[in-house]
Amino acid sequence: MIPNVLSIAGIDPSGGAGLLADLKTFSALGAYGTGVVAALTAQNTQGVTGLHPVPAAFIAQQIDTLFADVRIDAVKLGMLGQAEVVTTVAAALRRHDVRRLVLDPVMISTSGHRLLTPEAIDALRRELVPLAEIITPNLPEAEALLNCPPLLSLADMRVAARALHQLGPRLVVLKGGHLDGAESVDIIDDGLSQVELTAPRIVTKNTHGTGCTLSAAIAALLPRHDHPLDAIRAAKAYLTAALAASDQLEVGKGHGPVHHFHTLWR
Repeated sequence: MIPNVLSIAGIDPSGGAGLLADLKTFSALGAYGTGVVAALTAQNTQGVTGLHPVPAAFIAQQIDTLFADVRIDAVKLGMLGQAEVVTTVAAALRRHDVRRLVLDPVMISTSGHRLLTPEAIDALRRELVPLAEIITPNLPEAEALLNCPPLLSLADMRVAARALHQLGPRLVVLKGGHLDGAESVDIIDDGLSQVELTAPRIVTKNTHGTGCTLSAAIAALLPRHDHPLDAIRAAKAYLTAALAASDQLEVGKGHGPVHHFHTLWR
């Protein structure tokens, strides 16, 4: 059975991140993608020049209308922007009894633009993190969720991953891409044990949307794996290959996108 996967996220007109990147990822990995628009941005590979919120009531209407008709096998959450949107989305997910939920706590764009208000971070920590099967923060996002000092080492990551798990998700995928080194190491924590996933660090400026792509890949693969860790491993391998192939694309003058269709386009 082909899984139906939903992304609730913002729109990046350049297509490298957000809902458009999620739909590409779903398609590349054999899932049927659906989407609810949670925010609008004016954005390209060089930065974000504007944000335009979508009314929370209309976001709820999009979700309810979709669930009334379509079987949804997994949900990925991306940029939500405002506290009211976070609480509205959380209520809708509870209303529809969503269990396979991947939360990417998008707070800051690759270019450094803040995408989530402080009030929304508090609401996300309180309302959405406990609902998630998997959360996928990078190091700055983990620091914001935990109100902790900068995470500067693998040892710091291990401590932070366990602290993040105590906020309520089933699994934490703490991404180590912001650290230095020849390998990119992620920490997976289930509250009892930790697993380190390593991959070669790809040298490229085309890192726009990497977090969106990884979380979307996990959501696309979750319905096809008996154990979430297998989906996470496959998703990291997909992202690593998409980063390695990203220089084949010529999109913009800044941080370009990864190559979502690297196995399909010849």
